[in-house]
Amino acid sequence: MKRAVFLDRDGVLNRSIVRDGKPYPPMRVEDFELMPGVVEACEKLKAAGFLLVVATNQPDVGRGTLAREVVEAMHAKMSAMLPLDRIEVCYDAGTAHGQSSEFRKPAPGMLLRAAREMDIALAESWMVGDRWRDIDCGVAAGCRTVFIEHGYDEPLKAQPDFRVRSLLEAADGILAATR
Repeated sequence: MKRAVFLDRDGVLNRSIVRDGKPYPPMRVEDFELMPGVVEACEKLKAAGFLLVVATNQPDVGRGTLAREVVEAMHAKMSAMLPLDRIEVCYDAGTAHGQSSEFRKPAPGMLLRAAREMDIALAESWMVGDRWRDIDCGVAAGCRTVFIEHGYDEPLKAQPDFRVRSLLEAADGILAATR
């Protein structure tokens, strides 16, 4: 079985737009910008033999405030810049909007589906995120977790295996922990 690093998108790979202490995704392809060190981090993890799987909630599509085509164009742009193996997306609007499923983080469905279809050993894998949903998702899937701290006004529920300030720092920590 293979090892993977599951990556949240907004705030981990690309810049989030922070308003009132909460992160939001970019709404236009032109505003989609990778965070510093992301390319290098992904290349290091890939060179170490990890599959790279993005697992992202994109509820604005389900809420009707963002077109699915815009999200897919962002993903095409991201895929052209990064050595990704797969992108898992949940478009459900969320329970507050009457839509949820086993694929919307914090539920582990996206990770479980990718693991099943790609022969991934979840206990040998990692989930990297910048919000409590990401960490809870990784824990529920049986992965080790890394929290990227951006100082959002949002507490964690489950505790991550470790905390960092960037994906590059997360990659170095994952590589050190798996040597």
